[in-house]
Amino acid sequence: MRKKIFLLVSILISALEMVGIMLANPILITVAKPLIVLSLICYYHYSTLKNSLPFVSALFFCWAGDVLLMFQSEGEVFLMLGLLCFLIGHGFFILSYIKARWDKTDEALMGTQKARFAFPIILAGSGLIVTLYPYLGDLKIPVMIYGLVITLMVLNASFRYGRTSVKSYWLVFAGAFFFMTSDTLLALHKFKEPFPHAEFYIMATYIAAQFLLVEGVIIHPIIKNKK
Repeated sequence: MRKKIFLLVSILISALEMVGIMLANPILITVAKPLIVLSLICYYHYSTLKNSLPFVSALFFCWAGDVLLMFQSEGEVFLMLGLLCFLIGHGFFILSYIKARWDKTDEALMGTQKARFAFPIILAGSGLIVTLYPYLGDLKIPVMIYGLVITLMVLNASFRYGRTSVKSYWLVFAGAFFFMTSDTLLALHKFKEPFPHAEFYIMATYIAAQFLLVEGVIIHPIIKNKK
């Protein structure tokens, strides 16, 4: 029962955030945004018999990053701290992906298969850094490190192929992909060239990412062959 309640609360809060963005209502945005990930943490907690500490930690640092970035107009220090929190969060996501997979299966990716899966992800991550590099100023190193870590996060999501159920794999991989998409849109808007309705697209892909990641980790079967 609590699981369903927190899922509905998460959906409602996310909808309020998107409405706030569309109406350019700062009060609605300020109230809703910090509650999105918190409600998802509660949903995850009541959806599993044994919570994954790395995954909860990843969500917690994402929440902290959300809160800090709300104050970035007050100074660059909030941007840097927010970036650091998301960086740590991605590190915990990587650990949670490693935990939420079977140890050995015949379907697991091997050397050349991993390379084929990795190539487009690495190309996208490095391409973004190359595109942004001339516009980053003093933030070149922090943004490059962040780009590397989020690329590793998506790579580790893709490497779950054959080591979890099909549904869990695709939900987590889609979540990681949307996370990278959201951060890409944010970086292009902030550092290169602002574009119309950027906040809407950034937040929509971010919310989708968090929902998909949580749902994908929840349904990961502990025992192999439970599809």
